[in-house]
Amino acid sequence: MLVAAVALATAALALGCSREPRRLQSRYTSATYYFTVEADQLPPHAREGVRYKVLIRDRESRQPIETGEGQIYSSNADGAQTWDGLVKGPEVGTYYGTLNYVTSGTWAVAIRFRRDSTARLEKVEWMQDVLAEREDGAP
Repeated sequence: MLVAAVALATAALALGCSREPRRLQSRYTSATYYFTVEADQLPPHAREGVRYKVLIRDRESRQPIETGEGQIYSSNADGAQTWDGLVKGPEVGTYYGTLNYVTSGTWAVAIRFRRDSTARLEKVEWMQDVLAEREDGAP
């Protein structure tokens, strides 16, 4: 029994000390859509591309939206901006976009999206803290 408890604690400790970047998900809703947003690095660093993976589903049915179009964009209080079009990914209902924050600080980030050209654009937004650029050049 003691050996099993020690093995379990060791495994949990090893998982907690992983050097892999954490992939945290955020969830947002608009009038029609349910967004799950994941970044490849959190918190992001200035002058490094941050790839966002966005799963978009219908708010009522929760079915993935397969043929939509949209954009991810961001700006800060100094007027700096970054944006990218959302590109359909290999997973159903998943889109990708990359932002490159040029300075550290707080940035307003938003996604605008519609299921097709006849639908109105809907927007979700959040605030993102961006760290200073890394001096060691490590990923």
